[in-house]
Amino acid sequence: MIDWFAIIMGSTLFLLMIPMVYRIWVGPTPFDRMLAVNVIGTKTAVLLVIIGTLFDRVDMFVDFAIAYALLNFVSAIVVSRYLNRTISLREMEEREKAKGAKV
Repeated sequence: MIDWFAIIMGSTLFLLMIPMVYRIWVGPTPFDRMLAVNVIGTKTAVLLVIIGTLFDRVDMFVDFAIAYALLNFVSAIVVSRYLNRTISLREMEEREKAKGAKV
């Protein structure tokens, strides 16, 4: 019973990553893309725990999930600091408005 539940939940989480891939591809701003990558990373950490449940090795996969979530968090902070220093959000919005006005 638990195996089927874990498989269904894992498949559902995987399917919910598809709209985030679209947001990474199309995203109007780099911040939207970064947020989508962060959401995929969080769902991947949860998927690791679900995989650990399927293989009856939750203890090992929880360690992997924690390490992956920490890496995801740190990388999101590093990228956001980089984007914050290279271009301000106000400039980015003005560029998007100007780009929309030209079309």
